[in-house]
Amino acid sequence: MGGESLNEGQTCLHTLRIPVRWADLDALGHVNSATYFTYFEQARVSWLESIGAAGAVLTGTALGPVLINAACTFHKPVVYPASLEVRLYGGGPGRSSVETYYELRDAAQTETLYATGSARLVWGPFDPDTGGDS
Repeated sequence: MGGESLNEGQTCLHTLRIPVRWADLDALGHVNSATYFTYFEQARVSWLESIGAAGAVLTGTALGPVLINAACTFHKPVVYPASLEVRLYGGGPGRSSVETYYELRDAAQTETLYATGSARLVWGPFDPDTGGDS
């Protein structure tokens, strides 16, 4: 997937720069696969905060976004040291959900694409104590 955009015709909703930490690495010396999801999560939370939508979850009220699935395609390993750029794109909203899409790129050489991903958020009431519908 070279340097082309993941979502032609879609507007990038949010961009976040993240430094790779030593703790992000696995025994093979590159960023652990699970950490890519953490990078996507950090961009998603930063986006939600920027639009004033993360407060419900952070304050414990029973209305807000709930992640129901997430996926990642790994294109190239990330090695330390590195500074990353996560681009978050939005898909068309559903009745109570929204698709989000991600590109993980090198912040200095943005044509370098490390990974692409997606996640679906459902918006609605939930019980913070049980994690289910309220």
